[in-house]
Amino acid sequence: MFANTLSGRFLWLVVIFVMVAEVLIFAPSVARYRADYLEARLERAQIASLALLASDGSIAGELAAELLDNAGVFNVVLRRDEIRELVLASPLPGPVDASFDLRNANLLGLTRDALQEMTQPEPRIIRIIGNPVQRGGLLIEITLDTAQLQRELWEYGGRILALSLAISLFTALLLYLSVRVFVVSPMSRVIRSMSDYAANPEDATRIMVPQSSIAELREAEEALQKLQTDLTGLLRQKERLAQLGGSVARISHDLRNMLTTASMLADRIEMSEDPSVKRAAPKLVGSLSRAINLCESTLAFGKAEDPPPRLDRLRLAPLVEDVLESEKLAGGDTQIAYVAEVAPTLHLRADGEQLFRVLGNLVRNARQALEAASKPGVIEVTAAETVNNGQSGVCIRIGDSGPGLPPKAREHLFEAFQGGARKGGIGLGLAIAAELVRGHGGKLELVRSDSDGTEFRIWLPNNA
Repeated sequence: MFANTLSGRFLWLVVIFVMVAEVLIFAPSVARYRADYLEARLERAQIASLALLASDGSIAGELAAELLDNAGVFNVVLRRDEIRELVLASPLPGPVDASFDLRNANLLGLTRDALQEMTQPEPRIIRIIGNPVQRGGLLIEITLDTAQLQRELWEYGGRILALSLAISLFTALLLYLSVRVFVVSPMSRVIRSMSDYAANPEDATRIMVPQSSIAELREAEEALQKLQTDLTGLLRQKERLAQLGGSVARISHDLRNMLTTASMLADRIEMSEDPSVKRAAPKLVGSLSRAINLCESTLAFGKAEDPPPRLDRLRLAPLVEDVLESEKLAGGDTQIAYVAEVAPTLHLRADGEQLFRVLGNLVRNARQALEAASKPGVIEVTAAETVNNGQSGVCIRIGDSGPGLPPKAREHLFEAFQGGARKGGIGLGLAIAAELVRGHGGKLELVRSDSDGTEFRIWLPNNA
């Protein structure tokens, strides 16, 4: 469990990285130690050989053997004045296994030789060539057993590894504590604050207060504080709107009943023979009708959302003809021509009832706009297969030759209660139509609206 935490993973990474760095230090250190060891043997061998030469060879054999033993070598060869001379010698326990020249050795070669020496399974006899110190000749060669060299290399390497491990653990501990104090603890506090806020997001006292002194965490805390503040405000507004919506629904219900009664009375007033009453009665009936329509639309919009569309394969042409025929009967204005250009073979997958409501709403708005303009006009519905963003579908266009939409209506055309597309409208029809089209995975948009008329476009994906 600890290994899956941020602190745990950081701790392991620090240990690994420090050990890698120490390994990179370990190899050159061991190489340097081997080179110093061999150079010390060369120097001792040179001193021993110079002692023998100074005595003109009068040193007895036991003393010569003691000199070789103190130098830790078997043989010593000096080259002076281009003459190679075996100065000290003793029997070799075996053949010479390898020769190493220290005169022009580089770090890479020394490192390779040191690592090979440490991995040798058994000690061996090697020859070492180097430069004499204090101008004691041109060259010095020695032969020695690597048993002691291997032992000291492993002891030195063990000390390096132990020190590296101690340094890595100490460094990792310090970094671990630093991460806990400066990163993990502030993050844990932010997480606790988020959990506490999630338990009751409407409680403003649970909103986080930025406290971190680290710039990045401070920015995160401030962003979270702003998010929580905005969310709390939205939740409060939503609650107030829900309460207001319930009140409006109850008021609209009661008001609709009152207006219905008033409308019936207005119908009776319309039968009056008084000329002034006759002139005022139609306006009164119209006002009451609009008020009743407002109440009914508000109640309908406040109900549950429409169910998801039940997609069936259907022909579009008969559906468009039914919509246009219904509007002809509802309008009764012979000055308006209805034109449908839909191929009889055009099919799509859609909810027939919901699509009828969408088309009916758009055609009705067009008819009412033409009726309000009191001039002849044309309402045209066309449809064709098309491709939108690589997806095949059906594009339906509903256009009219009316006066166009007012600028204010275009700004919030598909938003509920933001103003209708016609005078007296409340802006629910197009909002519901756009919602139904989105439920089909399509899009409803206004193509144009000017003095030459208005055109809407519906795009529906064809999943048939």
